[in-house]
Amino acid sequence: MVRSQSQLKLSGVLLLALLFGGHAWAEDVNVAWAQLNAAQRQVLKPLAAEWDTLRPWQRERMLDIARDYPKMSVSKQNLVQQRLSNWSRMTPYERENARKRHQQFQSLPADKKSELRKKWIEYQQLSAAERAKLSSESPDNYTDADLK
Repeated sequence: MVRSQSQLKLSGVLLLALLFGGHAWAEDVNVAWAQLNAAQRQVLKPLAAEWDTLRPWQRERMLDIARDYPKMSVSKQNLVQQRLSNWSRMTPYERENARKRHQQFQSLPADKKSELRKKWIEYQQLSAAERAKLSSESPDNYTDADLK
C-alpha cells in the first residue's frame, strides 16, 4: 500500500503527539511545588509542605482534583479543602490506616455500605455531649470487625 506524503506527515505528527504527549504528562506529575500555577497552589495549599515528597500517583490525583476544582459546587470545594487539610495533618500511620479502611469499605456489599452510611449520618446528628458520652462508653467504637 502506497501512502501519500500528507498521510505520512499526519502519521508522524500523531506518533510525535503520542510520544511527547505521554512525556509531558509524566513531567506534570513530577512537577515541583514551585512549578505549579497559582490556581493549583491555591487549591492544593494544605499539601504545600509535603508536595515535593508525594509519590507520582499521589501528585497525579491531586493535580486531577486541582483541574476539576473550578467546576465543583461551593459545597464540594469546601469538602475538598476540608479533606485536604485533614489529610495533611495525619501521620503516615494514620494515612495508611485510612487507606486500609477505605479499601475495606469499598469491598463491602452495597447493603452493608448503606447501613454504615446511615449509622454515620445518625452519629453526626448527635450533639457533642452525646458523642462524647458514646466515645467514653466505647472508646473503640469503630473496629475492623465493623467492616466484615
